[in-house]
Formats: sequence, structure tokens, C-alpha cells
Amino acid sequence: MAIFRIPTHSCRLLPKTSLAVQKLWNLNLHSAGLCAFSGPGSLCKSEELYCVSTEKTPHMPVMLKEVLQHLDIHPGQVVLDMTFGGGGHTQAILKAVSDVTILALDRDPTAISLAQELAKENPGRIKPLLGRFSDLKALLSSIDVKAGSIDAVLLDAGCSSMQMDHAERGFSLSRDGPLDMRMDGERFSDMPCAADVVNTLDQQALASILTAYGEERHARKIASAIVEARRVKPITRTQQLASVVAGSFPAAALHARKDKLNRPAHVATKTFQALRILVNDELNQLHAGLRAAQTALKSGGRLCVITFHSLEDRLVKRFLQSDDLSHLEQYHFGLGKHGTKDKSETKKDGANSYWYRLQKKVITPQKADVKENARARSAKLRVALRC
Repeated sequence: MAIFRIPTHSCRLLPKTSLAVQKLWNLNLHSAGLCAFSGPGSLCKSEELYCVSTEKTPHMPVMLKEVLQHLDIHPGQVVLDMTFGGGGHTQAILKAVSDVTILALDRDPTAISLAQELAKENPGRIKPLLGRFSDLKALLSSIDVKAGSIDAVLLDAGCSSMQMDHAERGFSLSRDGPLDMRMDGERFSDMPCAADVVNTLDQQALASILTAYGEERHARKIASAIVEARRVKPITRTQQLASVVAGSFPAAALHARKDKLNRPAHVATKTFQALRILVNDELNQLHAGLRAAQTALKSGGRLCVITFHSLEDRLVKRFLQSDDLSHLEQYHFGLGKHGTKDKSETKKDGANSYWYRLQKKVITPQKADVKENARARSAKLRVALRC
């Protein structure tokens, strides 16, 4: 009889009030009255093959002009693109600067396949690296890249357009597919997918996740609807989950939500965000990525970080301020707890022993850019110089 255990890392940022989450991940699913289950990820699988084409599709990198300006790359330098994705930023850097070497990191095997194709077209200029942010130190060591030797780092957080555009990845609200959301694809057999989460955790745990990672005001109502729906049939498809969430709202409320362009936003958007962040351990990985970038950059090296929601941006802002983020669960969930700052590391000019912020305020996309690429509407860019 299969026992499903959540990897420890996925529980680090759960609120203290939802310790039931960790217990329930370790329950015997059969005794919980759920469907027959063969292990993590099995509920995500469908009859279609898990295969994403690596053919080139139009990719519009977010805030490209601003990124190139603030990275300020020169010929002969080494650049680390920590989120290669569809390769838009990397290709722009290759075109803009001659004789530059780009280390292309991504946790998604599909993205790395694209990076390998681009490396063939640009011999010696691109080195693809498959792994998570937390793997970066070991990956750099494996190709003899020393700490403090990289000139510029770009980190474009969150879900890539390529992942959103393929229904079989399970990230999209507008395209039906298996409820997956694993950025690593099938790399880790013990990694739970979004369907495992919604069909396993109890109502309180689900509500806690939606509140914490989706900042969803109606978390309890949505969690209740999910639990009721899965009693009838397991929730295994993206459109199925979207319908369950929509069904928990009165008809008049379905079109009440607006995005930053004042366009109707689906009521399940925050639910999908919360599940994706949990499944991929995104906040812990982002923190690990920032620490890795700090180690990799040389003195005077530049860091550009693009985020797409307040949880990410808050973490980046406080990291660059040298706030103590060693207890992320306190930083993240306690409204009055924003980490403590080591005053001994702060200088009079606003710099600290690690970072000098080139722009004190966050940089947002221009209106023309948002019109051209609607996915840029939530983007925020922070830039800093390694001290």
C-alpha cells in the first residue's frame, strides 16, 4: 500500500498554524478514502505523452531594454542567466555584446534543450546548466567556474511563458491539461504535482496554502469547494480545478476581479499561483538563488532580478537590504516580522557589505511594453552592484 511523503523542502515555508499539512502529506491515501494512488505525480499523468516541442516559438523577454541597460555587459565578460526559459534575454545579450560567455541555468529540461540548440549555433558562447537555484554552486564548480568570477547575473523569477503556453505542463488557466505544474518535469519521481496537493491535503491545510502563497482572501471558501468536489471525483485537470474554484463564487463575482490592465481576471488565478509556488518550492529556491548569485558575482558585478508578484519582490528587496532571512517562515507569514537587519553591515550611503542598490526604487515596465506583452504587466525589476 503506497505511502505518499512530501519532500521536507516543500514544507519549510508553510504557516505554523498548518502543521497538519506535513502530517497529511504522510498519510496513507487509501485510509483517507481517496482514489487508488501509486505515488507522487501519478495524479498528473494523462493519456497524452509528456513531451513538449523544442521548436522555436516567438518569445518576448520581459523588460529587455532595462535589463540590458542595467547589466551593462562588455565584451569578454561572463554572464549568468539563472532562468534561461525560452532564451529571449540570452539571445538579446548575444546580439548586443560580442565575445561574451553566457552560463544558461534552468531547472526545466525543455528549456535546457533549447539552450543546447542555441549553444550549437553559438559555439563556445553558451554553457547550458540543468538544475535548480539550490544546485548552482555545485554546477558552477563542475565546469570550473570559481566563486567571485562572474561579471553579471540575471534572475527572471516565476513561471516562463514557454511553460504557460503548453497545456500539458499544467500551468495554464486558459488551456486544459493535466494538473501538473512541476517546473522540473519528470526529473524527480518523488516530487508531488498540483493534483497530489488538491486531492490529498485537508481543508485547513489547503486554505493555509492559498492564503500564504496566493494571498487569496477567499481561501476558506475555495478550499471547501475543492474538498467537496474531490469527494465526487479526483481533480486531475486544470480546467476542472478552475471550474471548481469558479463554482465557489456567486455568478456576479466571477467577472469582478481585474488585473493591472483593468481586464477581467479569472477567480482561480491566485489558487493556481499558490499551488505552483508550493509544488516548486519557489520562495526557498529564490532565496537560494540570491545567495548563489551573491557568491558567484565578482566585486563590481551587477545583479538584475525580475519578479512577478509581491511575495517574490518582498524577498528580493529585503535580501538586497541585508535583512536576516535565515528564518523565512517568520519573514513570509508574520505581517509584523520582516526580518532583522545587521546594522553593522550598513554604510551611510545606503550600501551594505554585500550590495549597493543602483536604483533605490523598483523599476516597472513602460506602458508601451505592457501593451506589446501583457505578461509584463506585473513585472518588477531590482538592480544592485556587488560590493
